[in-house]
Amino acid sequence: MTTRRNFLKKSGIGFAALAVKPAWATSSLFETAQQRVYSSKRPAPEKRKFTSKAVEETIARVKSKINDPKLRWMFENCFPNTLDTTVNFGTKNGKPDTFVITGDINAMWLRDSSAQVWPYLPLTKQDNHLREMIAGVINRQTQCILIDPYANAFNFEPKPDGEWMSDKTDMKPMLHERKWEIDSLCYPIRLAYNYWKTTGDTSVFDTDWRKAMALVVKTFKEQQRKNGLGPYRFLRVTDRALDTVPNDGYGHPVNPVGLIFSAFRPSDDATTFGFLVPSNMFAVVSLRQLAEISENVTRNPAFADECRALADEVETAIKKYAVVEHPRFGKVYAFEVDGFGNTYFMDDANVPSLLAMPYLNSIDRNDPVYQQTRQLVLSRNNPYFFKGKAAEGIGGPHIGYDMIWPMSIIMRAETSNDDEEIAYCLKMLRDTDADTGFMHESFHKDNPAKFTRSWFAWANTLFGELIVKLEKEGKIDLLNSL
Repeated sequence: MTTRRNFLKKSGIGFAALAVKPAWATSSLFETAQQRVYSSKRPAPEKRKFTSKAVEETIARVKSKINDPKLRWMFENCFPNTLDTTVNFGTKNGKPDTFVITGDINAMWLRDSSAQVWPYLPLTKQDNHLREMIAGVINRQTQCILIDPYANAFNFEPKPDGEWMSDKTDMKPMLHERKWEIDSLCYPIRLAYNYWKTTGDTSVFDTDWRKAMALVVKTFKEQQRKNGLGPYRFLRVTDRALDTVPNDGYGHPVNPVGLIFSAFRPSDDATTFGFLVPSNMFAVVSLRQLAEISENVTRNPAFADECRALADEVETAIKKYAVVEHPRFGKVYAFEVDGFGNTYFMDDANVPSLLAMPYLNSIDRNDPVYQQTRQLVLSRNNPYFFKGKAAEGIGGPHIGYDMIWPMSIIMRAETSNDDEEIAYCLKMLRDTDADTGFMHESFHKDNPAKFTRSWFAWANTLFGELIVKLEKEGKIDLLNSL
């Protein structure tokens, strides 16, 4: 049985350390990466799932500017990993259709698939084949939402004997898993909106897409729980508490104050207090993007008004219930609240997270409450912030104690205003791959050779996205200062 929680993969390879420790950093020192010849770990060209001329040109351009041989090697391996290994592109009913697996699990998550192709969006202007592939992702996601807006992951084709068909929820053969996570409906909007803004193509906003978006808003409103618990419940026979939902599958009680209930986090772990704050903030952004599309493309002003009204309501509730006083850091965003006054001070590595809010345009990175929240989540006041001999970063209960997620280190760099901090993150990422040339789901804070998920395409592509961003911003000197 394959699950999102793979057992630790042990490679038996040691790790290096950074040479320079910034004044603000408090973790152990690292050395420069070992100088040796690095051979590409990409599949042979004829075995790659999808090839983009624009992506290959980007790899060649960025590689030529990176002096560090290991960083250059890791970028070449990671940036195209989604295209090389996870994309199944074709046509269905005369339209592009793209199924994107998450890596070592043969299923498509709405969240992961959106994030995996996201870094390639800017390149669609010069590569029509790539544009069609991403249009295919949007079309497939539309069909997935129409099947079930409460599901987080889908099969390529019906599987009546699928892995989680025994879950006590409304399972269907097309569903890989049916965990209700707010962000599963936000990510497809983010992708479609920015696809439109980048390409000008409106063909993806067809009748089915409009029906799917109506379901998104309906689902969000159901999970505000103003009129009862709503139609969704989830129970699983498991030895992991966070793989099932208490109170007969409906979760811990929440006060219907305008926020949206999420049974699960982006990590696929059950929430403690059901109003997951970073996901509610993401929903506000997504609803406003949906309103803009509805007003300017699909010409449905009534639906646009409905989306904006819901976004305003959720945003007002966030300000009232999710901004709370921390005894050390002052006003911060809680990770979860329940509307009754209970709050959870923590952060999880998966995106959306509190740390990643500026990355998703949920908040300005210079916002003082965000900055105080950032200090909290990157300290030991966050119970899932781990610091060891190899690195420091955020993990989460999905894997457990002492396991840092590279995704959190990438998000730390993505949301930082400090070049020294960004360089520090890059060094940690370079030196904790266990010499595999790839990112992983997580690694042990003292021993990167102890890691989970050898093939996690989202993390790989996200790392490549960070490198391309820094190159675009003219920070090659920073990349070459490691």
